[in-house]
Amino acid sequence: MKEYSNYSLLNHNTFGMDVKAKRYVEYDSEEELKELIHTLDGDVLHIGGGSNLLFKGDYAGTILHSAIKGVEIAEEVEGEDEVLVRVGAGEVWDDFVGWAVAQGLGGVENLSLIPGEVGASAVQNIGAYGVEAKDVIVLVEAIELASGQKRIFGNLECDYAYRQSIFKNQLKGKYAITYVTYRLQKTPVLKLEYGNIKAVLGDKDNLTIKDVRQAIIDIRNAKLPDPKVQGNAGSFFMNPVVSREKFLALQKEYPQMPFYEVANGVKIPAGWMIDQCGWKGKSLGRAGVHDKQALVLVNLGGASSDEIVTLCETICKDVHEKFGIDIHPEVNFI
Repeated sequence: MKEYSNYSLLNHNTFGMDVKAKRYVEYDSEEELKELIHTLDGDVLHIGGGSNLLFKGDYAGTILHSAIKGVEIAEEVEGEDEVLVRVGAGEVWDDFVGWAVAQGLGGVENLSLIPGEVGASAVQNIGAYGVEAKDVIVLVEAIELASGQKRIFGNLECDYAYRQSIFKNQLKGKYAITYVTYRLQKTPVLKLEYGNIKAVLGDKDNLTIKDVRQAIIDIRNAKLPDPKVQGNAGSFFMNPVVSREKFLALQKEYPQMPFYEVANGVKIPAGWMIDQCGWKGKSLGRAGVHDKQALVLVNLGGASSDEIVTLCETICKDVHEKFGIDIHPEVNFI
């Protein structure tokens, strides 16, 4: 276990906010976490890679971080072409995706290069290119911070929805995730319908999950800024889902509007709407909108959290005025 006081979080948030935590503790086993729980007092925040956070100032409580590692095949599902893989919450998400693809196991290749750690995948229900974490999560192991008791959540108990879970809502801040078990495919079924995956892959025959992973890595590298170079939290806004009636009305006015059919309506890319409002490549103070992907807000250098929040609020207002649609941040303000 590692513990620090008055600890800089500069390297623990991809927006590059130079803030401090009163106490920072990193643990590497469930046993250490259970011991640590008895010392907690005041506010507690559990973080992963800090790729979905915007710190608005110093944190006056305790920051917890998991260093629980390990990737193991927990079970080969008898009679089925599937494998259950149990992964430590502290593993880097993309390292796990790379491992799965190297093993020829499909299901997560569309989630390549998403920043963050495995534990966060179960909290945020991360998603990209037509796949969400909920599609492959089977079990989530967690420790209740109040009691130290372990609980295992099945997929349905996690109450997953678009970028939502029970861990972000009813049980927010109450549990620390320690392991996540995923169901992967021995004979992968490729999902190529979303975005421009097909265009990048071209007419190549006999496509594999390695091809898909590389295509998505290429796409993301081409349009998303490296947080080590320019502070950002990836996609800042969630893509809104509107009713079919609302969509049809907008489509008459904007026939070129991209859209995706989903179970409860029609999803419209927030980045496209932000671009239509003229924000791509523009800035407000030291906070800006990325010039290649309008869904991404960036720290142009020394931006304060207030500047980023102001830019966010201004964009939301403009999108609502133009399209009559409310968009919301995916990033958590702390």
